[in-house]
Amino acid sequence: MSAAIVIPDTDKTKATTRGKVGQERTNWAATVLLILASLTVLVPLYVTVAMAFKTQQQATDLNAFSLPNPFSFSGFTEAWALTNFPRAFLVSALVTLVAVAGAIVVSAMAAYAIVRNWDRKIFRYSFFYLLAAMFIPFPVVALPQVRLTGILGLDNYVGVALLTIVFGLAFNCLLFTTFLRSIPLELEESMRMDGASTWQTFWQLIFPLLAPMAATVGIFSFLGSWNDFMMPSLIISQPEWQTIPVVNSIFQTQFSNNYNVSFASYLMAMAPAIIVYLFSQRWVMSGLTQGAIK
Repeated sequence: MSAAIVIPDTDKTKATTRGKVGQERTNWAATVLLILASLTVLVPLYVTVAMAFKTQQQATDLNAFSLPNPFSFSGFTEAWALTNFPRAFLVSALVTLVAVAGAIVVSAMAAYAIVRNWDRKIFRYSFFYLLAAMFIPFPVVALPQVRLTGILGLDNYVGVALLTIVFGLAFNCLLFTTFLRSIPLELEESMRMDGASTWQTFWQLIFPLLAPMAATVGIFSFLGSWNDFMMPSLIISQPEWQTIPVVNSIFQTQFSNNYNVSFASYLMAMAPAIIVYLFSQRWVMSGLTQGAIK
C-alpha cells in the first residue's frame, strides 16, 4: 500500500500567517494609542488631585507631580468659603436638572412627531431645519440671544436652562430620530386599536422604549450643561447667581498664587461630572450602539 502524500497549501498558510501578524500589529498600535490618549486625561487629573490636597507652602515649593505630604484640606476649605460653593453648586444643579429633563422630553416628542409624519413635507423640512442648526455655533447668535433674554426677563439661570435645551435640540433630535425608526409601527397600531390616543401611545408605549437613548441624551446634556461657561457668562446678569465654571473664573484673580485653593476649587467643580460619567458611561455606549445597529 502506498501512503498518500499531503502537500500543504503554502499560499494559504502564508496568508494566514500574514493576517495574524497584521492583526497583532494593529492590536499593539491600538493599545499604544489608547495608552497615550488615556495619559492626556489622567496626567492632568492626577496633577489636579495632588495639588488640591497640598498646603499652600507645598503647592508653591514642590513640583506639581509630587504627592502631598501631609494631606491637607485647607485648600478645599478656603475655596468653599471664597467662591460660596454651596450657592454656585445649587445654581449649576438647578440649571443642569432643568436642561437634562427638558432635553429628553422635548427632543423625544419632536423626534416622534417627525418620524411618524415623515411623509408630510412640513415635518420633513422641519427635521432638515434642525439639522442645519447644528452648523451654527453659539457665538454667532450670542449677541441676539443676550438681547432677547434681557427683553424677556430671562437674563438668569432660567434663561440659561431654556437656551441649553433649545441649542441641544438638533443633536438630541437626531439621536432620537435614528432610534425611533427602529421601533415597529405595528406596536402603535395595536395600541390604537384598543382605543389609545396619540398622547397615551407616546407616554405609555414609545417613551419607555426610548429609555436607552434617553439615558444617552441625558448624559450628554448633563456634561454639556454642567461644564458650560460661555452661555451662563453671557446670559446671567447677576454675578452672585452664576454657575460653578463662571464663579471659578470670577475668583481666579483672588486665588493669586494659592495654587492649592485654585486646584481644590477646580476639583470640586469637576467631581460631579466625573462621577456621573463613570457610573453612566455604559448607557452612552449602549444607546449609541442600539441606535446604530437597529
